[in-house]
Amino acid sequence: MADGKTAASARRPSGQRRADAQRNIDKILTAGLKLYSSRPGVSVAEVAEAAGVGRVTLYGHFPSRTELAKALMDRAFEETEAVWQAVDTSGPADEALDRVLREQWHLMERNRNLRDNVVGDVSPQWLRQRHDPILRRIEALITRGRDEGAFRTDLPLSWLVTSLYSLVHAASDEISAGRLTTEQAPEILSASLRSLYRR
Repeated sequence: MADGKTAASARRPSGQRRADAQRNIDKILTAGLKLYSSRPGVSVAEVAEAAGVGRVTLYGHFPSRTELAKALMDRAFEETEAVWQAVDTSGPADEALDRVLREQWHLMERNRNLRDNVVGDVSPQWLRQRHDPILRRIEALITRGRDEGAFRTDLPLSWLVTSLYSLVHAASDEISAGRLTTEQAPEILSASLRSLYRR
């Protein structure tokens, strides 16, 4: 039976095979992102089952758990960057930064479980590097705030960016530990950054 399917697949035009493969990839990434974002401890077998494909098919596209984790993070960041395009960053930079944090928090919260699932599969350096496009936008807002006189200039710009990155992840860790609620986090995070960034 399996050999018959393989032979039938081989007889299909290459364009159709590529389309079938892309559909499977999309199903795997959609199911994987949903599962990885819902709770920690998700297995590759669970992703394959949710996607409606066999583990052999999944591993054919993503040969290791690390490759799957990176692909899922890439998909998550593509969505996050798309949302960034819609956030209003006009007006005073301090107000814009606060608005970004609050409007983006739902994605940060979604990515909390995602990060918990991939943290053992990708290096901290890779994860930080993947944040770079978003952090460059944060850096531009902080720079604007410094030019406007709203943000301090006595600390390195890179330190202010890293502090935001670290505090967002610290808030996520506190939620996972049950010491902070998802409702409390945006306000506490915003207050902490206002205190840190204020001149």
